[in-house]
Amino acid sequence: MLAGPILTEMKAWLDASKGDVPPTSLVSRAISYASEWWNSLLRYLDDGRLEIDNNLMENAIRPFAIGRKNWLFSDTVHGAEASANLYSLIQTARANNLEPYGYLSHLFTELPKATTVEDYERLLPTRWRPEVESRTS
Repeated sequence: MLAGPILTEMKAWLDASKGDVPPTSLVSRAISYASEWWNSLLRYLDDGRLEIDNNLMENAIRPFAIGRKNWLFSDTVHGAEASANLYSLIQTARANNLEPYGYLSHLFTELPKATTVEDYERLLPTRWRPEVESRTS
């Protein structure tokens, strides 16, 4: 693995640099932070399924962090539930590699027409593909 030797060099640099920078500087704070979490960073070397960062999760929750101020206007339980349902549909579309607006447009158009279990199953994001829909319409 290529990362192991690079991380070994980085750890040596961190250890050597601790005394070379003013203790109140931002660089010193960064060195302290990296040193504090070093063992956690190395965990991904032990298991090939682990990512070196959590960018995927951070990107998934970013809309919620940005939307927090907007939720202040969900002053009823029903409003909060509606927002949660909408965010859940959007994230589900994204998780299934669908463009959220296109999927929601399709869902809100076709959902009132659904009457059977098969109709509802065709609306699931794992079953709907826009390229198939446009050819059959």
